[in-house]
Amino acid sequence: MVKQTFINLPEKKRQRVTAALLKEFSQYPLKDAEVAHIVRDAGIARGAFYKYFIDLIDAYRYLYRIALSKIHTDVKITDTFQPEIFYEQVVNFLDQTEHSEYAPLIRMHILYNESVLPHAYKNLAKLHHLSAEIWTAMVLSHDVIRLVFTDPKNKDNDLARFKESLMILKRGSVNVFSNKRNQA
Repeated sequence: MVKQTFINLPEKKRQRVTAALLKEFSQYPLKDAEVAHIVRDAGIARGAFYKYFIDLIDAYRYLYRIALSKIHTDVKITDTFQPEIFYEQVVNFLDQTEHSEYAPLIRMHILYNESVLPHAYKNLAKLHHLSAEIWTAMVLSHDVIRLVFTDPKNKDNDLARFKESLMILKRGSVNVFSNKRNQA
């Protein structure tokens, strides 16, 4: 968690440090990022960095939360599976990311950093109540985002296949529910 000394900084200095973080984490995977680059670009002492953040991971999480708050809209999950909503949210996320200053950071996160960060899901219990269809759609959503960042030339094909998969999932869930009703 970002330290109070960082939160208490004058706005311009906080912005300068945040810009230096964005530059570093957009250019280098977390494992290759260096505090030396950040402090040089921010114009702060190395010791100041550690007064603001616990370590590089803390600084990275701070910046990534900012990026997601600017790009990612709240996920609208209802009790009934609605594939159109999942598709729309993935397309919106990709479009908003593509036109954002955070695009290189998000790309770096998805391609390199996501797998090396300590597990960030503290509230996994929230996912346990989801229906199988909604859980599957969430997994597919994240996978298609990863595919688009990995191979942007195939974005349209990947999104079309994602949409088709969501519709198959919807038809399958309708069939499963119909069969259960008929058996009862």
